[in-house]
Amino acid sequence: MAESAAELSESRVLPADSPPPQPNSTGVPVHNLMPEELVAKAIAPVKKQFLRPPPTRANQNDTVKYTNERSSQQHSSTLVKEKKSKRQLKRERHQEKKSASHLCPEVAKSGDVSSCPYKDKCRFSHDLDGFKAQKPDDLEGECPFLSSEGPCPYGLACRFSGTHRDVVDVAGSTNTLRKSSEVNGLNKDVQKLLWKNKMKFPKADAKLKSLGLLGPAKSKMKVMEDKEQEGVVDSNNSHATNGNGCMKGTGDSVDESECSPCVPEENNIINDRPLKKAKSENVENCCSVEGDNAGVSVLEEDTRNNTADTQPAAKIDDILPETDGSLKTHSREKKLIDFREKLYLAPLTTVGNLPFRRVCKVLGADVTCGEMAMCTNLLQGQASEWALLRRHSSEDLFGVQICGAYPDTLARTVELIDQQCTVDFIDINMGCPIDIVVNKGAGSCLLTKPMRMKGIIEATSGTVDKPITIKVRTGYFEGKNRIDSLIADIGTWGASAVTVHGRTRQQRYSKLADWDYIYQCARKASDDLQVLGNGDIYSYLDWNKHKSDCPELASCMIARGALIKPWIFTEIKEQRHWDITSGERLNIMKDFARFGLEHWGSDKKGVETTRHFLLEWLSYTCRYIPVGLLDVIPQRLNWRPPAYSGRDDLETLMASDSAADWIRISEMLLGKVPDGFTFAPKHKSNAYDRAENG
Repeated sequence: MAESAAELSESRVLPADSPPPQPNSTGVPVHNLMPEELVAKAIAPVKKQFLRPPPTRANQNDTVKYTNERSSQQHSSTLVKEKKSKRQLKRERHQEKKSASHLCPEVAKSGDVSSCPYKDKCRFSHDLDGFKAQKPDDLEGECPFLSSEGPCPYGLACRFSGTHRDVVDVAGSTNTLRKSSEVNGLNKDVQKLLWKNKMKFPKADAKLKSLGLLGPAKSKMKVMEDKEQEGVVDSNNSHATNGNGCMKGTGDSVDESECSPCVPEENNIINDRPLKKAKSENVENCCSVEGDNAGVSVLEEDTRNNTADTQPAAKIDDILPETDGSLKTHSREKKLIDFREKLYLAPLTTVGNLPFRRVCKVLGADVTCGEMAMCTNLLQGQASEWALLRRHSSEDLFGVQICGAYPDTLARTVELIDQQCTVDFIDINMGCPIDIVVNKGAGSCLLTKPMRMKGIIEATSGTVDKPITIKVRTGYFEGKNRIDSLIADIGTWGASAVTVHGRTRQQRYSKLADWDYIYQCARKASDDLQVLGNGDIYSYLDWNKHKSDCPELASCMIARGALIKPWIFTEIKEQRHWDITSGERLNIMKDFARFGLEHWGSDKKGVETTRHFLLEWLSYTCRYIPVGLLDVIPQRLNWRPPAYSGRDDLETLMASDSAADWIRISEMLLGKVPDGFTFAPKHKSNAYDRAENG
């Protein structure tokens, strides 16, 4: 990469025309306050010799100020594009791909124009001379694929092509490094079956039928759910119900549109909408029974009910094959995973990607889990969603997390994952607070529907032999925790482990996690159900305290603590506070950049994708305050740092909450950003005091 960590940590000199790094600031004068007073105000007690006046920046949304100077022309061109028709824009995109900057991958790999099988019909450019003329200079460092036996898969398009060695390219060869190190890719034949809704799910459908969740009995379950909801509402006396017994929410509560009308039992509806008879032809490479609704979202409940009113129901016997009950796996015969004392990296949206998990594995994480994937997208064969399931060979204990609203969707998804992927366990998210998820009846919304939770856990655990774990919050509404009343049943339903995040959905991250309630849940759980705690673990002392306060806890899941300082796993294993230097932190970022180039590619697109996710990660790491700068250790997650300077220029730069400074750090590792580049953090993690930041 561009510069060595030692050089940068000793003397980091910014360009003459660059503004100085802007450290984090609480906006509160702290020079005259004692450390105890600062801690009481949730302000980090930084040693006085490192304090500095707060920055004069009006607001920290100068995120793109660094880049807007170079993108003013792009802004005007964007306004023009908005007035063009979709056909014109599509034509322009096609022409752009035909430009020299978008070289055909086959031509780039071989350097021979005749190697492209599509010839003149190829949608990419074959102009080698034009591509070389406009290609930016190579980045400093070596190609990440040099250690592989074959040639770099990006050939001339690689941003490190100058370091390539002459390797004989075998026709049809693939990159050995990536092929051997990453698994769980989506098979093209399977994807086509999912696109055409021709995938079969015999195990899932047989289990759903046995539970009464595939036929008319599902209507009964819905009536029970509605009555249960009505009973919960009456007992809480805080929310009204509509004519169907569903909750009419206000504020953060469930909206009436999220609840569908109850389905009459006499309608004889299958899956809330009729299924067609199975086709006679055999489909190869399938998971099982014909699932006409496999690739169709089952979340649009109103649509399903409307369809059911106009079409007759099909017979289950026409769809499901006979199954031998003696072949059914008993729950005690399933493979179990012992999470006890293992360091578990939580599934983290956006930042918990494969390169970041590799970084955490190097630093001591024992268990890793992929980013949350939506079941309906997986069943539709969306490649972007399946990419979330990819696993690196270094992840020796790995699971995937999925999210859905209905037992049929989740059961078919776990069957598909069980056949197509190599995973050690499957985690079901029942705690996601994001509105777009909750409004579809998934995530935290399931906390208000215990019968739905039961159906999901029983259906998924009965479909596959792999352990099924779930992740929940303490409850949906603030002050109305309810997982303790369900924890004794969750194990009997079929879950192997449950992670309890010590916050409600309504609370988000506005308060500290309620660990006393997590302990209460752990003590109520059955012996065969492992309970893990989650929330605000930021040092080895936090880990030790929770383990000693409640021996019944199997382990603790680490989320934001790992985002801010991934070396927390090393600290826990070595039982120490690591006063990590800026150079050591930069080396960790270098590892991430290298892992990212191996995963996303070393061409222009791969470099910029790696940069994007690096910047997302930097939006969290800026919250770390070095141990040597604090009067009180360890740092707490809810502490806000005052304006301070680091022990060297690089440490000061890393403490900045300005995206312009994050971009400068990315340029040390991945070269200059393209013209017109802008970035704003997806999760706005630098907004400490926003309750909705979760």
